[in-house]
Amino acid sequence: MAVQQNKVSKSRRNNRRAHDALVAANPNECPNCGELRRPHHVCPSCGHYDGKEIVAQANEIDLDEDAA
Repeated sequence: MAVQQNKVSKSRRNNRRAHDALVAANPNECPNCGELRRPHHVCPSCGHYDGKEIVAQANEIDLDEDAA
């Protein structure tokens, strides 16, 4: 079991944790629709990635009246 030899001061403890802060997101503008999206991810609003439609949106899918 680890037992400390000397007390670690608040200053030394906080200096160690100086790099643990979360960084803000870096959103990019989608070239297709202009909405903000995460880099290297499919756009959640239009479903495009790298100029191609990857995910079809629900309002674009044609469903039969009997199936619903």
